[in-house]
Amino acid sequence: MPATTPSLGDILRADAEDFADAFGVEDPATEDNVAEEEAPKGFCVECKDQQAQAFCEQCQEDFCDVCGSMIHRTGRRRQHVLTKLDVAAPIEADDTAPAAASDSEDTEKEGDVLEGAMAVTFSADSGRAETGSGSFGAWITERAKYIPLRLTLKERKYLRLLEAALNVSEYTDKVDILMYGNKTKRMVGQIRELCAILSGLVLASDYKAGQTLFEDRQFEDNEEFFQKIFEIGRRHKIMNPDKMRNEYGKLMYLLQDSQQRDVSDLLGFSTLKPIKTVHAVLESLNVAYILEDEMVAVATKEIVAAGKSRAQVQLEIKQKERALEYLCKAYATRECPADVIRQCLYSIGDNHAFLRFNRDPCDRMLAYLKANFNPLKADSNSLSLAILSGRDGARLSHSHSNQFHYVQQTLALWRELLHDMFMLWHSADTDLLAARHAYRLTDTGQGLHRVQPCPRVSAAAHAILHRTQKAVGRWVGSAMIHLGDRNVPNALMFIDKYNQVSSILNPVVRVLEFLDSHAACPEPTDVSRFVDAAHGSIDNAKKLILADFFRSAFDGSGADNFFDAGSCIDGRLTSAWNWCSAIEKKPFFNIFLLAGFVGFNGGPEGFN
Repeated sequence: MPATTPSLGDILRADAEDFADAFGVEDPATEDNVAEEEAPKGFCVECKDQQAQAFCEQCQEDFCDVCGSMIHRTGRRRQHVLTKLDVAAPIEADDTAPAAASDSEDTEKEGDVLEGAMAVTFSADSGRAETGSGSFGAWITERAKYIPLRLTLKERKYLRLLEAALNVSEYTDKVDILMYGNKTKRMVGQIRELCAILSGLVLASDYKAGQTLFEDRQFEDNEEFFQKIFEIGRRHKIMNPDKMRNEYGKLMYLLQDSQQRDVSDLLGFSTLKPIKTVHAVLESLNVAYILEDEMVAVATKEIVAAGKSRAQVQLEIKQKERALEYLCKAYATRECPADVIRQCLYSIGDNHAFLRFNRDPCDRMLAYLKANFNPLKADSNSLSLAILSGRDGARLSHSHSNQFHYVQQTLALWRELLHDMFMLWHSADTDLLAARHAYRLTDTGQGLHRVQPCPRVSAAAHAILHRTQKAVGRWVGSAMIHLGDRNVPNALMFIDKYNQVSSILNPVVRVLEFLDSHAACPEPTDVSRFVDAAHGSIDNAKKLILADFFRSAFDGSGADNFFDAGSCIDGRLTSAWNWCSAIEKKPFFNIFLLAGFVGFNGGPEGFN
């Protein structure tokens, strides 16, 4: 019988040596150790990723055919004797792989957990592990259905090839134009051209693999390969919305066209496969129950150093490492090795990082709104949030109280949309690539766009809107969501629009934190003296920035009619971008520059 499964408290309390001795878990390898590792047994000592196919009698080392030929092509090494190895049998798995998981009754945890800061708790509202109580297992099991799986090293190599191919492709320039001729043939020709470029890049980067894939074979014979590489691009973009800004649109429109029946028939193969998610991978390997383990909260927790001592940060890191290694050992099976479990847990951790960067700025701005402004009346004329249509570019007329609630509900809605962004992205992927939802090429006033119905995204967005309306209690302005019209032509435009919220809010939050850091200094700094001379005090400067943002970024401006801007759900974001475009004219812009601001799309979070 296996030893009694330790509780979470036992694992987190244990010292590293005790943990390794008691549970048979080795210390995680450091980066230096990884860099110095030799080639795995049975693999080429040069490239370390190809199976060894020849042994050099003089070098006493194994090589693959490509590396062996390259190294021994000149000099004295040309005289070396290379002996072919028997590679018929596949290389066996490493003996050091974690053992198979015990039966569920043997892996059942004890109920005790640590108290205080070390307790495993969770808030479903914030999506964070914290002190209190909650059900992390139920939340993460549902959310994991939409969390993309982190790319492996090999998949990242394919991603670079895909990006290079899309970068030189002129797909939308050749297809999305108004001209006579057979559009279907143009689509098929451009898709085949992209596949040909991909084939050439794969062959150039790995000759042996490329030769195996493409020698004497047609595109349809490599259907699985093209499906895989296109799926990698879609998966990477969901977790990294700031990447592939130009290439992703080409990719999705190409895949969208490939779903048309006449295009698919001429093409001869399908380009689509479902996006790999954490839940789908674990479920396919029959270990989805790992998400119900309370230690997943610790193993995937994002460690933020702000406001913590070095000792506390180190303690949290050790807790996370131990929980991660324990889960890999306890749940690994022959079908699901520890590396797959580790990859899934890292992907969940990526989800938490995504939420912190994209959703949490909305929480910070809501906190600033409530802390610095009275919801009923303004403290002074300069801090009044009241706006009047026609004055300072505003297209709405709100009293201070109405504008306070208007800003509050807008930030709350943005927060909820970003909290469920992965779910919305999967819905958008389904809508865009659904063959039954045909698009029409239309001049929207901003060029030709593909206008397409978005039933799944529309249903999800309206559900989030209804949830937000119930939470805030009072709704000011319109609740119209534009989808599949000239303002938001398709699901891709909708997703791209709301992925820009963090680009707007993060720089503002960073500037406010910059001012807070100087206000907290025991002695006046050069920055604090400058701000005091220009604006009276740091607190006054903060309130000036916030008041201007809450007035002008939510005034319905940014378009010449209420249908395009105004108080509708999408118009609120339009007016926020309009405020960003005029930031250089603001009296507090010099404070932004002092904080290192370079632009709302420049550098990490808009800063150097």
